[in-house]
Amino acid sequence: MSSLNFDAAPLPIRADIAEALPQVWARIGEPGTWLTAQERVAVAAESRNARYCRLCAERKEALSPYAVQGEHDSLGDLPDDKVELVHRMMTDPARIAAHWFEALKDGGLPETEYVEIVGVIACTVAIDTFCRGIGMAPPPLPEPQDGAPSHETVGEEHLNRGLAFAPTLDPFVDGPLQKEFFPAGPPTAAHIRRALSSVPDTQRDFWRIANVLYMNGLQMRDFSTEYRAITHAQIELVAGRVSAINQCVY
Repeated sequence: MSSLNFDAAPLPIRADIAEALPQVWARIGEPGTWLTAQERVAVAAESRNARYCRLCAERKEALSPYAVQGEHDSLGDLPDDKVELVHRMMTDPARIAAHWFEALKDGGLPETEYVEIVGVIACTVAIDTFCRGIGMAPPPLPEPQDGAPSHETVGEEHLNRGLAFAPTLDPFVDGPLQKEFFPAGPPTAAHIRRALSSVPDTQRDFWRIANVLYMNGLQMRDFSTEYRAITHAQIELVAGRVSAINQCVY
Protein backbone atom coordinates (compact mmCIF):
# COMPACT_ATOMS: atom_id res chain seq x y z
CA MET A 1 0.00 0.00 0.00
CA SER A 2 1.32 3.45 -0.87
CA SER A 3 2.10 5.97 1.87
CA LEU A 4 0.73 8.64 -0.50
CA ASN A 5 -2.95 9.32 -1.05
CA PHE A 6 -4.99 12.39 -1.90
CA ASP A 7 -8.09 11.66 0.16
CA ALA A 8 -7.49 14.74 2.32
CA ALA A 9 -5.99 16.94 -0.40
CA PRO A 10 -6.97 20.62 -0.07
CA LEU A 11 -7.74 20.78 -3.81
CA PRO A 12 -9.63 18.45 -6.15
CA ILE A 13 -7.19 16.02 -7.79
CA ARG A 14 -7.80 14.49 -11.24
CA ALA A 15 -8.42 10.77 -11.10
CA ASP A 16 -5.44 9.86 -13.29
CA ILE A 17 -3.07 11.82 -11.04
CA ALA A 18 -4.60 10.34 -7.89
CA GLU A 19 -3.98 6.87 -9.35
CA ALA A 20 -0.54 7.29 -10.92
CA LEU A 21 1.43 9.18 -8.27
CA PRO A 22 0.69 6.81 -5.37
CA GLN A 23 1.56 3.84 -7.58
CA VAL A 24 4.94 5.31 -8.52
CA TRP A 25 5.59 6.36 -4.92
CA ALA A 26 4.94 2.79 -3.76
CA ARG A 27 7.30 1.56 -6.50
CA ILE A 28 10.18 3.46 -4.90
CA GLY A 29 9.80 1.11 -1.96
CA GLU A 30 9.99 -2.01 -4.13
CA PRO A 31 13.08 -3.75 -5.54
CA GLY A 32 14.15 -2.07 -8.76
CA THR A 33 16.14 -3.31 -11.71
CA TRP A 34 19.59 -2.81 -10.21
CA LEU A 35 18.90 -1.37 -6.74
CA THR A 36 17.32 -3.01 -3.73
CA ALA A 37 14.22 -1.49 -2.19
CA GLN A 38 16.34 -0.26 0.71
CA GLU A 39 18.70 1.53 -1.69
CA ARG A 40 15.84 3.09 -3.62
CA VAL A 41 14.25 4.49 -0.46
CA ALA A 42 17.68 5.70 0.68
CA VAL A 43 18.10 7.55 -2.64
CA ALA A 44 14.71 9.24 -2.15
CA ALA A 45 15.62 10.21 1.42
CA GLU A 46 19.03 11.54 0.37
CA SER A 47 17.48 13.59 -2.43
CA ARG A 48 15.43 15.41 0.18
CA ASN A 49 18.43 15.81 2.45
CA ALA A 50 20.72 17.20 -0.28
CA ARG A 51 19.00 20.57 -0.17
CA TYR A 52 20.60 21.22 3.23
CA CYS A 53 24.16 20.14 2.36
CA ARG A 54 26.82 22.78 3.14
CA LEU A 55 29.29 21.42 0.58
CA CYS A 56 26.65 21.60 -2.15
CA ALA A 57 25.85 25.19 -1.21
CA GLU A 58 29.53 26.13 -1.49
CA ARG A 59 29.82 24.38 -4.86
CA LYS A 60 26.69 26.10 -6.12
CA GLU A 61 28.30 29.50 -5.44
CA ALA A 62 31.67 28.56 -6.93
CA LEU A 63 32.74 29.48 -10.45
CA SER A 64 33.58 25.79 -10.94
CA PRO A 65 31.83 23.29 -8.67
CA TYR A 66 34.64 20.81 -9.29
CA ALA A 67 37.15 23.12 -7.59
CA VAL A 68 35.42 22.78 -4.21
CA GLN A 69 36.33 19.68 -2.24
CA GLY A 70 34.84 18.38 0.96
CA GLU A 71 32.39 15.92 2.46
CA HIS A 72 28.65 15.93 1.88
CA ASP A 73 26.22 16.24 4.77
CA SER A 74 24.61 12.89 4.10
CA LEU A 75 22.24 10.62 5.98
CA GLY A 76 24.87 7.86 5.96
CA ASP A 77 22.75 5.22 4.24
CA LEU A 78 24.48 5.28 0.82
CA PRO A 79 28.12 4.90 -0.27
CA ASP A 80 30.03 8.06 -1.13
CA ASP A 81 29.71 7.74 -4.91
CA LYS A 82 25.93 7.47 -4.75
CA VAL A 83 25.72 10.35 -2.30
CA GLU A 84 27.80 12.45 -4.70
CA LEU A 85 25.48 11.54 -7.58
CA VAL A 86 22.31 12.33 -5.63
CA HIS A 87 23.62 15.63 -4.27
CA ARG A 88 25.05 16.85 -7.56
CA MET A 89 21.87 15.92 -9.41
CA MET A 90 19.72 17.68 -6.83
CA THR A 91 21.70 20.88 -6.32
CA ASP A 92 23.65 21.70 -9.50
CA PRO A 93 22.50 19.49 -12.40
CA ALA A 94 23.14 22.12 -15.08
CA ARG A 95 26.90 21.86 -14.53
CA ILE A 96 27.25 18.08 -14.60
CA ALA A 97 30.17 17.25 -16.88
CA ALA A 98 31.36 14.19 -18.77
CA HIS A 99 34.55 13.90 -16.73
CA TRP A 100 32.48 13.71 -13.53
CA PHE A 101 30.28 10.95 -14.98
CA GLU A 102 33.35 9.02 -16.17
CA ALA A 103 34.94 9.38 -12.73
CA LEU A 104 31.88 7.82 -11.11
CA LYS A 105 32.06 4.93 -13.58
CA ASP A 106 35.80 4.50 -13.08
CA GLY A 107 35.18 4.40 -9.34
CA GLY A 108 32.84 1.44 -9.76
CA LEU A 109 29.34 2.90 -10.18
CA PRO A 110 27.64 1.01 -13.04
CA GLU A 111 25.84 3.00 -15.72
CA THR A 112 22.70 1.00 -15.01
CA GLU A 113 22.65 2.04 -11.34
CA TYR A 114 23.38 5.63 -12.33
CA VAL A 115 20.28 5.69 -14.56
CA GLU A 116 18.05 4.08 -11.94
CA ILE A 117 19.22 6.51 -9.26
CA VAL A 118 18.50 9.47 -11.54
CA GLY A 119 15.02 8.05 -12.17
CA VAL A 120 14.26 7.66 -8.45
CA ILE A 121 15.43 11.24 -7.86
CA ALA A 122 13.25 12.55 -10.69
CA CYS A 123 10.15 10.74 -9.41
CA THR A 124 10.77 11.88 -5.83
CA VAL A 125 11.19 15.52 -6.86
CA ALA A 126 8.10 15.43 -9.09
CA ILE A 127 5.88 13.95 -6.40
CA ASP A 128 7.23 16.16 -3.60
CA THR A 129 6.83 19.27 -5.76
CA PHE A 130 3.27 18.36 -6.75
CA CYS A 131 2.31 17.80 -3.12
CA ARG A 132 3.76 21.14 -2.04
CA GLY A 133 2.06 22.81 -4.99
CA ILE A 134 -1.40 21.72 -3.85
CA GLY A 135 -0.72 22.57 -0.21
CA MET A 136 0.14 19.09 1.07
CA ALA A 137 3.26 17.98 2.88
CA PRO A 138 5.49 15.58 0.93
CA PRO A 139 4.49 12.01 1.73
CA PRO A 140 6.31 9.74 4.18
CA LEU A 141 8.88 7.55 2.49
CA PRO A 142 7.55 4.12 1.53
CA GLU A 143 8.56 1.10 3.57
CA PRO A 144 11.16 -0.98 1.69
CA GLN A 145 9.75 -4.29 0.47
CA ASP A 146 11.56 -7.60 0.39
CA GLY A 147 12.94 -9.05 -2.81
CA ALA A 148 15.89 -8.87 -5.19
CA PRO A 149 16.43 -6.49 -8.12
CA SER A 150 15.25 -7.91 -11.45
CA HIS A 151 18.51 -7.26 -13.37
CA GLU A 152 16.55 -6.78 -16.59
CA THR A 153 19.14 -6.02 -19.25
CA VAL A 154 18.90 -4.20 -22.56
CA GLY A 155 21.11 -5.76 -25.23
CA GLU A 156 24.05 -3.64 -26.32
CA GLU A 157 22.79 -3.88 -29.91
CA HIS A 158 19.72 -1.87 -28.84
CA LEU A 159 21.66 0.96 -27.19
CA ASN A 160 22.98 4.27 -28.50
CA ARG A 161 26.15 5.51 -26.81
CA GLY A 162 26.48 8.74 -28.73
CA LEU A 163 23.51 10.73 -27.43
CA ALA A 164 24.28 11.29 -23.74
CA PHE A 165 26.75 10.36 -21.00
CA ALA A 166 24.78 7.21 -20.18
CA PRO A 167 23.55 4.90 -22.97
CA THR A 168 19.98 5.22 -24.23
CA LEU A 169 17.66 2.97 -26.16
CA ASP A 170 18.22 3.45 -29.89
CA PRO A 171 14.87 4.28 -31.55
CA PHE A 172 16.28 3.38 -34.98
CA VAL A 173 16.73 -0.28 -33.98
CA ASP A 174 13.68 -2.53 -34.20
CA GLY A 175 12.63 -4.12 -30.92
CA PRO A 176 9.76 -4.50 -28.43
CA LEU A 177 11.05 -1.76 -26.13
CA GLN A 178 11.32 0.67 -29.04
CA LYS A 179 7.69 -0.07 -29.96
CA GLU A 180 6.63 0.49 -26.35
CA PHE A 181 8.58 3.67 -25.69
CA PHE A 182 8.50 5.26 -29.14
CA PRO A 183 5.16 4.07 -30.61
CA ALA A 184 5.08 6.78 -33.29
CA GLY A 185 8.59 5.92 -34.47
CA PRO A 186 11.97 7.69 -34.33
CA PRO A 187 10.65 11.15 -35.29
CA THR A 188 8.92 11.42 -31.90
CA ALA A 189 11.80 9.93 -29.87
CA ALA A 190 12.82 13.22 -28.23
CA HIS A 191 15.92 13.18 -26.05
CA ILE A 192 13.89 13.31 -22.85
CA ARG A 193 11.94 10.27 -24.07
CA ARG A 194 15.20 8.36 -24.42
CA ALA A 195 16.90 9.60 -21.26
CA LEU A 196 16.13 6.73 -18.84
CA SER A 197 15.36 4.08 -21.42
CA SER A 198 18.39 1.85 -20.82
CA VAL A 199 16.67 0.79 -17.58
CA PRO A 200 13.11 0.12 -18.82
CA ASP A 201 11.26 0.05 -15.50
CA THR A 202 12.84 3.36 -14.54
CA GLN A 203 11.62 4.81 -17.83
CA ARG A 204 8.12 3.46 -17.18
CA ASP A 205 7.92 4.92 -13.68
CA PHE A 206 9.06 8.38 -14.78
CA TRP A 207 6.66 8.56 -17.72
CA ARG A 208 3.76 7.28 -15.66
CA ILE A 209 4.12 10.53 -13.71
CA ALA A 210 5.00 12.75 -16.67
CA ASN A 211 2.05 11.57 -18.75
CA VAL A 212 -0.45 12.74 -16.13
CA LEU A 213 1.31 15.84 -14.82
CA TYR A 214 2.09 16.98 -18.36
CA MET A 215 0.76 15.09 -21.40
CA ASN A 216 1.70 11.95 -23.27
CA GLY A 217 3.61 12.18 -26.54
CA LEU A 218 0.61 11.92 -28.84
CA GLN A 219 -1.33 14.53 -26.86
CA MET A 220 1.61 16.94 -27.01
CA ARG A 221 1.45 16.93 -30.79
CA ASP A 222 -2.32 17.08 -31.09
CA PHE A 223 -2.81 20.84 -31.26
CA SER A 224 -6.44 20.49 -32.32
CA THR A 225 -7.48 19.18 -28.90
CA GLU A 226 -6.88 20.64 -25.46
CA TYR A 227 -6.47 17.81 -22.94
CA ARG A 228 -5.96 19.93 -19.83
CA ALA A 229 -7.71 22.86 -18.16
CA ILE A 230 -5.13 25.18 -19.73
CA THR A 231 -4.06 25.25 -23.38
CA HIS A 232 -0.96 23.82 -25.03
CA ALA A 233 0.46 27.33 -25.28
CA GLN A 234 -0.14 28.04 -21.59
CA ILE A 235 1.41 24.72 -20.60
CA GLU A 236 4.51 25.45 -22.67
CA LEU A 237 4.79 28.95 -21.22
CA VAL A 238 4.83 27.54 -17.69
CA ALA A 239 7.17 24.68 -18.68
CA GLY A 240 9.55 27.03 -20.46
CA ARG A 241 9.73 29.38 -17.49
CA VAL A 242 10.33 26.55 -15.04
CA SER A 243 13.02 25.09 -17.34
CA ALA A 244 14.76 28.46 -17.56
CA ILE A 245 14.78 28.90 -13.78
CA ASN A 246 16.08 25.36 -13.26
CA GLN A 247 18.61 25.69 -16.11
CA CYS A 248 17.06 22.64 -17.75
CA VAL A 249 18.56 22.70 -21.23
CA TYR A 250 18.02 19.15 -22.46
